[in-house]
Amino acid sequence: MHNIHEPKLIAGNANRPLAASIARRMSMHRGVNVSLVDARVERFNDQEIFVEVYENVRGEDMFIIQPTSNPANDNLMELMIMADALRRSSAARITAVIPYFGYARQDRRTKARTPISAKLVANLLTEAGIERVLTMDLHAAQIQGFFDIPVDNLYAAPIFALDIAHAFNGALEQITVVSPDVGGVARARELAQRIGSGLAIVDKRRVRPGEVAEMTVIGDVEGQICFIVDDLCDTAGTLCKAADKLIEAGAREVHAYISHGVFSGPAVERITGSQLKSVVVTDSIQPTAPVEACPNIRIVPTAPLFAQAIMNIWQGTSVSSLFAHETLAPIYEGMYAPGRG
Repeated sequence: MHNIHEPKLIAGNANRPLAASIARRMSMHRGVNVSLVDARVERFNDQEIFVEVYENVRGEDMFIIQPTSNPANDNLMELMIMADALRRSSAARITAVIPYFGYARQDRRTKARTPISAKLVANLLTEAGIERVLTMDLHAAQIQGFFDIPVDNLYAAPIFALDIAHAFNGALEQITVVSPDVGGVARARELAQRIGSGLAIVDKRRVRPGEVAEMTVIGDVEGQICFIVDDLCDTAGTLCKAADKLIEAGAREVHAYISHGVFSGPAVERITGSQLKSVVVTDSIQPTAPVEACPNIRIVPTAPLFAQAIMNIWQGTSVSSLFAHETLAPIYEGMYAPGRG
């Protein structure tokens, strides 16, 4: 049996601020300083990735914090090379903490002669020496089955429920949670049940990938405060059109709660000029300067959630307990304490 002493964190370049925040939160839990393992993740002139770990990690429980967001291929390669470096340095266990799991949208074959890239990525991570994956809001739940190692999939919905209860206290009976498509109904229903609100659906018909021909609102949104809930926002085209459709259907105002802010191309510009009163995203993907400057985008932290999940994995206790309000609320008490504005 491995002699695992302390959880140790190491981070790539994909989201260093989130990694540092997780380390600070774990320091609060442990009562001792938890810092990121000293290492360098650099590139040669031809863009080959090189990793060197400066600390002894023999027999340690290692957690690599690295979302595979844009540039997805570079960040994925960094993650695998870090895992290989740790495995060859005799780490006892290697867990990949992937707040945003790239390639998750390629989870099935939609046409002939197309790949299932999410399965390929799962194979690559396992072969690199990763023994466990901790992630959040996978695009499709079945991706957990692509791995032959344990996968813990956290959810942003409990954090969003806390945020809504705090920001819209006194108006909860006027809220309707909206799924932007039929495939996201389960995610929207989960949040609706947590806050005790109604549910509506924006049904869309596509003529080709990325282009929506028609949208129909299913459900009564007249005079309601609508929250569109989705796992990611890429170019924001569908999101902004859904907001327009809800306003046309009589919604008083429209907000969005998105787990992963990909925000590529014209996304920020579209959101700025849209009828969306606010778009709330997590920091699973490091926000760019335009995202941080956008007046109607607000970012909520995931570090408290990931820090507690890492502690639970290290201690061998339940990770699914973090799905419950009673467990999560105390973790976010400093942010959503009663009377805190």
